[in-house]
Amino acid sequence: MSSENLPQSPEQPSRKPRVAVVCGGRSSEHGISVVTAGAVLSAIDRTKYEVLPIGITRDGRWALTADEPERMAITEGRTPSVEELADSAEGAVVLPVDPSNREVVYSEPGSVPKVLGEVDVVFPVLHGPYGEDGTLQGLLELSGVPYVGSGVLASAVGQDKDYMKRVFTSFGLKVGPYVVIRPREWAQDPSAARKRIVDFAGEHGWPLFVKPARAGSSIGITKVDDLSGLDEAIEEAQRHDPKVLVEAALRGREIECGVLEFEDGPRASVPAEIPPPEAHAYYDFEAKYIDSTPGIVPAPLTDEETAEVQRLAVDAFEAASCEGLVRADFFLTEDGEFVINEINTMPGFTPISMYPQMWQASGISYPELVDRLIQAALRRSTGLR
Repeated sequence: MSSENLPQSPEQPSRKPRVAVVCGGRSSEHGISVVTAGAVLSAIDRTKYEVLPIGITRDGRWALTADEPERMAITEGRTPSVEELADSAEGAVVLPVDPSNREVVYSEPGSVPKVLGEVDVVFPVLHGPYGEDGTLQGLLELSGVPYVGSGVLASAVGQDKDYMKRVFTSFGLKVGPYVVIRPREWAQDPSAARKRIVDFAGEHGWPLFVKPARAGSSIGITKVDDLSGLDEAIEEAQRHDPKVLVEAALRGREIECGVLEFEDGPRASVPAEIPPPEAHAYYDFEAKYIDSTPGIVPAPLTDEETAEVQRLAVDAFEAASCEGLVRADFFLTEDGEFVINEINTMPGFTPISMYPQMWQASGISYPELVDRLIQAALRRSTGLR
């Protein structure tokens, strides 16, 4: 009998890819991560993807969270938390650790664990340590689950401003003067550490910027005008990271540029400029997220300057072996030279964040940007690549 005459079973519709949006985390950027997740959840095309919102509480518990982006916004100067959004105060989400099984399981004390289905890709919108720094990326590599953004090495390099600057220097990118104060040094001989900073200031001048070496969102940063404020600034930075970076102040304009991975490689967006905030000494957390100091998009640069900062942004992306996306931050000094300050491998993704604004001005809307990142992650395999 010909196979053409056999009864044909109805064709099963293919399942939409399931995207786990993971936010929160144990870093001081927990709240901004939740805000970012709300924006991403609002933008994901639900006709194209299934969505599984997962939050990590401040103490590290993985929780099933409400798919309610409207609750994930800054309200009256206060950022939201995973604890407020979790379906249960005790329930826990468990990712698979077997690459052959991508099923996510949810369990609560006294209840039978519930299988939530397979996850095809993770969109980790975590900022700071324990998420953006390669730790979550390593877990996902072990699990064999594709994810948006850079891998373990690039994420770690992008988080640690000390080693980031070392990598950039080795690739010929210009960075500003800085000195690192390691936790043992400050604990065992603060006088010697203080003298190193004073000698550094003698060479490069005051003010200095004291910041956590492995944090973002301008959290824990202090502008120090003289020696009297130094110890307090270091203590503030160490509230977020025991390793401290002390940078010389660079006179110039703050220029940012987005990088996005396309099928044929990374491309740069139009750049943006961050003007000095009127009510703040510099572009700190409050200026960035609470007062929403607007950036200028596109930045008022010459064609030559625009081309140069775009080239340097892609060079930084490649130097750190990044994938997916990066926001590269520069200073355009008074002598017309671009100095790279840092990169963010998972930049702020809120509606007011500069990364999506730069791509919007480059012709890619927020929903399309989210879709491109998910598609890029689905194209990549985990493991060495």
